[in-house]
Amino acid sequence: MLAVWRVVRCLMFSPQTWPFPIDLLPADVYLVGGTVRDRLLNRQASYLDLDFVLPEKAVETAASIARACHAGCVVLDAQRAIARVVFDQATADFAQQQGDSLEADLQRRDFTMNAIAYHPHQQRLIDPLGGQTDIADKTIRMVSYNNLRADPLRLMRAYRQAAQLGFTVAPDTQAAIGALAPQLRQVAIERIRHELDKILMTPAGDGQLQAIFHHQLLQFCLPHFNLASLAQIAAITQAVHHFEQVLPSYAIQLHHWPRPMPPGADRSWIKTVKLSQLLGPSLAIAQAQLTALKYSRYEAQAVLTLLRVQPTIAALCQGALTRAQQFFLFKAAGEYFPAVSLLALAQGAEMTALQSMIERFLDPNDDIAHAQALITGTALMQQLNIAPGPEIGRWLQAVEQAQAEGKLHSPEDAIAWVKLQKRT
Repeated sequence: MLAVWRVVRCLMFSPQTWPFPIDLLPADVYLVGGTVRDRLLNRQASYLDLDFVLPEKAVETAASIARACHAGCVVLDAQRAIARVVFDQATADFAQQQGDSLEADLQRRDFTMNAIAYHPHQQRLIDPLGGQTDIADKTIRMVSYNNLRADPLRLMRAYRQAAQLGFTVAPDTQAAIGALAPQLRQVAIERIRHELDKILMTPAGDGQLQAIFHHQLLQFCLPHFNLASLAQIAAITQAVHHFEQVLPSYAIQLHHWPRPMPPGADRSWIKTVKLSQLLGPSLAIAQAQLTALKYSRYEAQAVLTLLRVQPTIAALCQGALTRAQQFFLFKAAGEYFPAVSLLALAQGAEMTALQSMIERFLDPNDDIAHAQALITGTALMQQLNIAPGPEIGRWLQAVEQAQAEGKLHSPEDAIAWVKLQKRT
């Protein structure tokens, strides 16, 4: 009953910023979940994501608001009566409350900080589980053991939200996570990957990865994730900080991704480099793990490229590379070079040597970082009257090696050089 709930007057939720008039909402609707938590923390996302619960007619309410605002509406779960209204810069989900009352609905949620409701018409907070106290204490506390068991993804979500909010997972909740860890393998791998990606994207995620490793949450899908992985990931974070101090404009690129991303995707060069440290040591094992985790083809190739160039990165950590070594590293890395440079710095490469290579990469006309093949096999056969066969491949490799060493700079150089080599 409302009389025994903690009820607080609240004026900070600004319904006037919502993408629809508040008078379109029924009298018995409540805002719930992460949006309420974030407003209590004064966190404001660039994209508004509202979650409402109603005792009845949730889908009908969503459809009515969509019609009034000329917005899109989609039923997410007909059986549980959940629908979403899609606006230009916001979404609003409407769900039928679970249980006979709002209190029963809140009792089904994952953590106390997410089990607070807001009544927009009366501007009241309803907090039956002490979520505001845990928010003030920066603590993530489970509502119940059974709630975690009901959806084991919540085991990962605890540490993801801890990373994003700068919170600590309560000891009893950590104990429950450890006990329930084997249940995580029952969850769809895409959902697990989504939580892992968000942790890898968050600088504070390094510490939460230690807890995830301690509880062995990911061993079933990432069996090579170990203490060495944690050490390497910590070194990568330090390398990012070093780039931010020495090459701040380049560091900005590390936080971005060169291709368009689907909504909700979490991708950056930093995340790619950290992900590479959780995989098996061989290309075959790593590729199988990336496929099992259902990473995109492009993202998987970025990770695998890091593994392919690892021997050259090791050489770079021993000293500056020769011109030829740089040539072939740039060729192998391609557009993934920002990830390569970050991993190299994390593994001990000197910044002076890296900075020179970064300058080459950023110059689209650089003849080492962005070299073009001087001659094709067809041109070689035509110019030198060589029949098709293995000999063509050997000559192309020889030309490329000479180009890498700075001996050749044009197609004419290449033809003349091959003619000279054939005569000698």
